[in-house]
Amino acid sequence: MVKTTLLKLFNNTRELRLGPGLITGAADDDPSGIATYSQAGAQFGLGMLWSLVLTFPLMAAIQMVSARIGHITGRGLAANIRLGFPRWVTLLIVGMLLVANTLNVAADIAAMAEALRLLVGGSAHVYAVTFGLLCLVLQVFLPYETYVRWLKWLTLALLSYVALAFTVHVDWLAVARNMVWPTLPGGHETLLMVVALFGTTISPYLFFWQAAQEMEDSASGKAHLLTPQEVSGHLRRIRLDTLVGMGMSNLIAFFIMLSTAATLHAAGITNIESSAQAAEALRPLAGDFAFLLFSLGIIGTGLLAVPVLAGSAAYAVSEAAGLGGSLSSRLDQGDGKAFYGIVAVATLGGVALCFTPTDPVKELFWSAVLNGVIAVPIMAVMMLLAGRKAVMGEHVVGPRLRWLGWLATAVMALVVVAMLATT
Repeated sequence: MVKTTLLKLFNNTRELRLGPGLITGAADDDPSGIATYSQAGAQFGLGMLWSLVLTFPLMAAIQMVSARIGHITGRGLAANIRLGFPRWVTLLIVGMLLVANTLNVAADIAAMAEALRLLVGGSAHVYAVTFGLLCLVLQVFLPYETYVRWLKWLTLALLSYVALAFTVHVDWLAVARNMVWPTLPGGHETLLMVVALFGTTISPYLFFWQAAQEMEDSASGKAHLLTPQEVSGHLRRIRLDTLVGMGMSNLIAFFIMLSTAATLHAAGITNIESSAQAAEALRPLAGDFAFLLFSLGIIGTGLLAVPVLAGSAAYAVSEAAGLGGSLSSRLDQGDGKAFYGIVAVATLGGVALCFTPTDPVKELFWSAVLNGVIAVPIMAVMMLLAGRKAVMGEHVVGPRLRWLGWLATAVMALVVVAMLATT
């Protein structure tokens, strides 16, 4: 039933114009996110399912704000920040984003390589180089329309986690109870897991990516030339696209956490440090088929997430520098060379980190810390931009979206304060 529904959404993409929100939501469930959700399920069982109920409206609201900014202004987030705030603010935010994205690329490529090694044997280092080059070549040489169409189909890899949940025994009554009335132990470890879940779900690279894709994917920056009915139609499409994408993201995260809770936690395995380790731990408990589904999901979501991470970094850096490059640019154009050069730096930098003695768990941790810290000022800046008539014209965000966006910002700020205090 889930597969049929998703296929209908893909077949109706031309009419509904699903794309930026769908891809953004799917990219949120990258291998590093899979590792975090797996650890939550293994360590706390069903006890953390409530967090995904809470993050959905907050995540959807802030992504909707970023999408509206990109669509209405015809510029990405970094370009709007550069025009509306001091230069040091832009440089600080974009610099931290570039570092965090490169670390995240490294963690994701390492997880993909390890998952393939578990499936077929061979060298994880060779696979890491192969995956990195494949993602880079696809971004540089595929036409934008073709590239985005393939990204949409890669989101179907996430179905493996839905299927996995139905291959194991699940107490659905206990699931429902923990979604609305969880029972959790107190203390440092519980707080750290809540911080990790919020940080891996509401990530800055998603803001930059969706704003840039709305700029690429629609008649952005020309809203003043459209009738009020046409503008309303575009904003309705953004709302639908974002709700579908963020809903899919949280649903898949729910099934990852549920699957690992029903298998690993139930078997007393409470410490999972990577998504590949989670896949390997599932084999003796849920069988080879579950192991295969989980491993293929890691590879598929990694192929989706790495280009999003590298692409969002390229959009942010090129916009901060006042360049006009994008995924629609050709490599032989001046702006295109600079844009794809940044994509290459972020992607190959991530590959290079796979060859360092750095602990991959620490890479994931510091990537999560950076994402959590920089999310707060970026979200605050986005909300200020979305409420300015000088930026949005007559299309400033309404009271309900403004309230939810600021609530998401406040929650993330509290999470970061808690993280710093416990650290």
